[in-house]
Amino acid sequence: VQLQASGGGLVQAGGSLRLSCIASGRTFGVYGWFRQAPGKEREFVAARSWRGERSFYEDSVKGRFTTFRDNRDNTIYLQMNSLKPEDTAVYYCAAKLDGSPQTMARMKGDFWGQGTLVTVSS
Repeated sequence: VQLQASGGGLVQAGGSLRLSCIASGRTFGVYGWFRQAPGKEREFVAARSWRGERSFYEDSVKGRFTTFRDNRDNTIYLQMNSLKPEDTAVYYCAAKLDGSPQTMARMKGDFWGQGTLVTVSS
């Protein structure tokens, strides 16, 4: 099982960025994203059931971020719009074998990708 994230970078406030995460090795029950800002604990961002019917977002990103999966190649995406300086963090993709998006928010992932840095300048 491997999760490989990419797509981070520097963007101005108000801009957009799309993170990608290739999930290989098996299918999962839930996938999602977490982030860790400097000096802070890792926090939940977004999650969606593998089949796509349910999703769950952290309050501060609702309406701005969307996570989805391309089922042709099992690539997971986090589309981030209207970015704010407080969104600056290392972002991690994650997957769980089972459960719900809400479960992932509480219990985090079974598998993790490496982090990708997102920096939002003011």
